Amino acid sequence: MFKDTVNDLLQKALEERENLFLIDFEVHENNAIKVVIDGDNGVTVDDCVAISRAIEHNLDREEQDFSLEVTSSGATTPLSHKRQYKKHIGRTLSIKTKDSQHYEAELVSQDEEGIKVTWKVREPKPVGKGKVTVKKEANIKYDDIVEAKVVIKF
Repeated sequence: MFKDTVNDLLQKALEERENLFLIDFEVHENNAIKVVIDGDNGVTVDDCVAISRAIEHNLDREEQDFSLEVTSSGATTPLSHKRQYKKHIGRTLSIKTKDSQHYEAELVSQDEEGIKVTWKVREPKPVGKGKVTVKKEANIKYDDIVEAKVVIKF
């Protein structure tokens, strides 16, 4: 009952801010509410405050005691929502697939079905000695992705 009320308030708050979307939502037994959000253009502190207020100001602490934490998806958190991929086009991702493939490649594009990545690899020349750099690409369906993370480069 409490979780449903909180979820309704959360959904209304997200409808008012269409650039934000839900990554994770939990209500633990001691009424500790945890909300993780992301946005098409990132998430600001003001976004977290707005979602927090939309929930907190519509619950009565006299009726039900609770704690509330609203955070953004971290830089090293795996991508879990299709909308997250769009803002990372041009960045390098580390991707593990269901068929045990591992890619560290640049995200080139994404659509409703999946993503397209490219990477360079050194391969032996077809004729003669030495190696040549070859550009490869792969189309990966979202359903085939086990884990995808943004590679942070310094």
